[in-house]
Amino acid sequence: MNRRAFLASSIAAGSTLSVGLSPVAAQSGSNAAKFKLRYAPDLGCFRAHVGGDPIENIRFAADQGFRAMFDNGLMGKPADQQEKIAAEMAQRDMKLGPFVLYPNFGDSDLMVGKKESIDAFLGRVKEGLETCKRTGCAWMLVVPGKVDQRLEVEYQTANLVDVMGRACEIVEKSGVVIVLEPLNRHDHPGQFLYGIPQTFQVCRAVNHPCCKIVNDLYHQQISEGNLIPNIDRAWSEIAAFHIGDNPGRREPGTGEINYKNVFAHIHRKGYDGVLCCEHGKSKGGKDGEIAFIEAYRWADSFQA
Repeated sequence: MNRRAFLASSIAAGSTLSVGLSPVAAQSGSNAAKFKLRYAPDLGCFRAHVGGDPIENIRFAADQGFRAMFDNGLMGKPADQQEKIAAEMAQRDMKLGPFVLYPNFGDSDLMVGKKESIDAFLGRVKEGLETCKRTGCAWMLVVPGKVDQRLEVEYQTANLVDVMGRACEIVEKSGVVIVLEPLNRHDHPGQFLYGIPQTFQVCRAVNHPCCKIVNDLYHQQISEGNLIPNIDRAWSEIAAFHIGDNPGRREPGTGEINYKNVFAHIHRKGYDGVLCCEHGKSKGGKDGEIAFIEAYRWADSFQA
């Protein structure tokens, strides 16, 4: 039976998929078994079940066995809401995955060394650090921008390395890590960072524990494939993961990535960080949310 059929039959039967209670049982007040890895739904993932309130989503996710959450837009939330989210997460011993600090898809300013833009970026780093202090989040995500067609890539790489070194000096006392995200060129043409080997090179050149990689497995399946060998080769510089199957960027089991094998490999390496579920759902409403949970139960059912 293929993965997709297995998931469908499990959902229809309301099965427990090897471990834990079904989502319906957990919703009624029982706690499902904790996942082996810290898969992190977003703070609005279960709105069909509990609405859009982040606190209710945290509670519902915890009852399903999830041990982490993430919110790309965390930095834009009011400070008092950030503090409530942090308190709820701490109470349930859950980790908060990287939020987006600097999503630059439009220019090459950091790579060409434009002073005003670099100063603005470093100011943004300081603002993001305040969000980390309020929430206990340990990672801030950066997409540095586009490649400049008029300047050699080597110069652009050196400029980015310099900028990231300065950013690391700002956060180093806090221990917060800035994670660089390479994006595939099919969905995001023209972005400077597009692959794990290239981003690994940048992090090694920065040579600072506060500059690492977020390995988005959806993007990297498109860019280069070879997921497990690239995880191994870049392991020293990987601080977090993003998840999404390809094609479609939906839950594990809906595409070509063998997430059960990938997760088993990451688990064997002793990883206890966050894997953000940065993807859509294959179905709408409550059925889609149940399918989401069951997909992770299937993918997490590897032998520890």
